[in-house]
Amino acid sequence: MLLTAPGKGPLCSKENSMSKKFVAAGVMAASLIAAGAASAAPTEITMWHAMANTLGDWVADVTKDFNAKTPQCHLTSTYKGSYDQTMTSGIAAHRAGRSPNILQVFEVGTATMMFSKGAIVPVGELLDKAGYEFNPKDYIPAVYGYYSTADGRMLSYPFNSSTTVLYLNLTKFKNAGLPTEPDKLPRTWPEIEKAAKALKAAGETCPMTTSWMGWTQLESFSTWHNVEYATLNNGFGGTGARLMVNSPLHQRHLENLARMAKEGTFVYKGRGNLADATFYSGECAINMGSSGSLGNIRRNAKFEYMTMPMPYYEGVPDAPQNTAIGGASLWAMAGKSDEQNRCVAEFFHYLSDPQVQANNHMRTGYLPVTQKAFEIAKASGYYEKNPGADVAVKQMLKTTDKSRGIRLGYLPNIRTIVDEEFEKIWSGKATAKEALDAVVRRGNEQLVRFERVTK
Repeated sequence: MLLTAPGKGPLCSKENSMSKKFVAAGVMAASLIAAGAASAAPTEITMWHAMANTLGDWVADVTKDFNAKTPQCHLTSTYKGSYDQTMTSGIAAHRAGRSPNILQVFEVGTATMMFSKGAIVPVGELLDKAGYEFNPKDYIPAVYGYYSTADGRMLSYPFNSSTTVLYLNLTKFKNAGLPTEPDKLPRTWPEIEKAAKALKAAGETCPMTTSWMGWTQLESFSTWHNVEYATLNNGFGGTGARLMVNSPLHQRHLENLARMAKEGTFVYKGRGNLADATFYSGECAINMGSSGSLGNIRRNAKFEYMTMPMPYYEGVPDAPQNTAIGGASLWAMAGKSDEQNRCVAEFFHYLSDPQVQANNHMRTGYLPVTQKAFEIAKASGYYEKNPGADVAVKQMLKTTDKSRGIRLGYLPNIRTIVDEEFEKIWSGKATAKEALDAVVRRGNEQLVRFERVTK
């Protein structure tokens, strides 16, 4: 079709030629702009996690901050349910060839991830390939040791490491006539039992409870008292480990809890972290649980509270030692492009910043992971303003072969067995010895099965 000017004939050939050049230039410019936009588009990576409510808000903010500081990468973090559900979803997605770039796995899934051939890329290797130096000496010993191989290779990144601590409702303590000065608060199990009796006498219906029964009362109990939970250094020495939790000390402890349950000074509130809400709602006066629940306590508690070290039995050699690690770490999933792996390394590098770690620690109650982050938090006056907030860190500064942590295959299954057998104690259907013997027998069946599938 010929183009014409108003009131005139066809445009002259010169004008037509200029028009064509103009159009061509415009097309080229548009192409260059589009190409520039394409080259500037950030590399997309994904992370599946198990953080809900207060902690979910934290993960969202961490994601937003990383994206703002690292424009060449864009992280999308997605809540996938509980720890168990997130791990199960991640493994199923890997088998289907559609796993996320990063998967958050709770600490009891560490051995399973380690022996999942071809499923993960060790974090140390990922950081090294991206040109970032990883120095294990920077990390709190118990944290680094748990997520590394015997030769010191970091396998996953300790994102939200926690440990077991003791929470006390000081308002209820005052009402029961109990002292609330830090140096007079209970530190041993007999002192805990004495306080629980006073609280019950003052009318409290739930003097003491605990969350994560297997973690707090068996795993952490073992490392805190520097006794074996399982052979082969609690599984760090190989997949042939077997449970040791029916020792005289473990039996003594469970018999004491069984007696307290009958007297009403200890009240079982269910599996997992169900007991946590009964503490910050004001129902239960004493709770043993994760240091990572501190954020929820701050948000919800309408009373004065204190964080204390876990109680121990006097006379046990080397007790107290250190509590067991909890929380979760981040695993880089295999089968991704070099560009995506580079951005995953960028995210881990971002998380390695001591100031970022300190901020995460002070906001959530999770461990600061590195010594530098701990010093930053200390220098800021955080621990002076929040007495007891440094308890979790101090409990993790020294480890032995027996107290490094619990790293066993199928440990989530073993925790379920612990819940099932211990519930028989609370209902009067089994003695402490019977329950512990059953845990060892059934738990070892799981360990034998894990050893077979990993050979």
